[in-house]
Amino acid sequence: MSRETKHAEGKHAKDTAEQGRRVQADVDVIDKKSKAEPKSKKSPMQAGERDYPEKFPEQHQKKSGRERDLDPQPMFEAPHYVGSQKLKDMVALITGGDSGIGRAVAVLFAREGADVAICYLEERDDAETTKAAVEKEGAKCILIEGDVSESKFCDAAVKQTVKELGKLDILVNNAAFQEHTSDILDLTDEHFDRTLRTNLYGYFYMARAAVRHMHSGASIIMTGSVTGIEGSKELLDYSMTKGGIHAFTRSLSSQLIGKGIRVNAIAPGPVWTPLNPADRPAEGVAKFGTKSAMGRAAQPEEIAPAFVFMAAPSCSSYITGEILPIIGGYG
Repeated sequence: MSRETKHAEGKHAKDTAEQGRRVQADVDVIDKKSKAEPKSKKSPMQAGERDYPEKFPEQHQKKSGRERDLDPQPMFEAPHYVGSQKLKDMVALITGGDSGIGRAVAVLFAREGADVAICYLEERDDAETTKAAVEKEGAKCILIEGDVSESKFCDAAVKQTVKELGKLDILVNNAAFQEHTSDILDLTDEHFDRTLRTNLYGYFYMARAAVRHMHSGASIIMTGSVTGIEGSKELLDYSMTKGGIHAFTRSLSSQLIGKGIRVNAIAPGPVWTPLNPADRPAEGVAKFGTKSAMGRAAQPEEIAPAFVFMAAPSCSSYITGEILPIIGGYG
């Protein structure tokens, strides 16, 4: 390299370094100014067809939680969602379908032309409300009470669905148990066992039972969680199960490709359902969802269309083994 070239390269490097310092100085001025100015409070984001609650009154429920006692009532009707027969003549089985996300999914499945079987643990009144909402859409609905953590119940629920509704095209594994602990030393064997049996055993048992009756074009949709992606220090066991559900989704999807059965998961962030007031203390419920990027919790009807998308062959015939986060943005 000639002396002239070395000189030119050296000057270019100095100019680049100097440019970096000028950029830094400009940003330092902006930082100093922003620290001096009071920050305005960010308003929760509203981007839907109707406004959704941005905060909730303090409230707490005993498990299993009752949707009819929530204040405000979760929004599941999706009045602006227009069905187009995406699931015409199909049959769906939804666990935990009596309330929350499960109820909203049941209503939209019915609006898209599917008959629906609802599994629920004990809240008969909530289940009857869901049944009425499904039938209002012109679809058939049956209710099946029992515990998904018992393999015999899962086998029986699938058989009853096929017997009464004729077949099984869609399984939505949605039932869940959640209870917080802030210290691993407080997480008892009974607590840990209940979470895993409901959230993992239940998903496995129901999927195993369903696959026996499914044919090419059918689908299984799991309800995962953002906690299975990011973790949660107060939900060690719950996060573990949700991460396991994501892994189960990907593994089972690979196994069932040859049968033409798609398997996917929806991983929601905070959603206003009975699961949360039946877990958190009342003062925590009042702040539920405020830490999301949108500044508020989702309503069930904002999550349900994703389940339609994953269930409908017209929308997602080339999608399997995917985990779709719906967490209200990043930031």
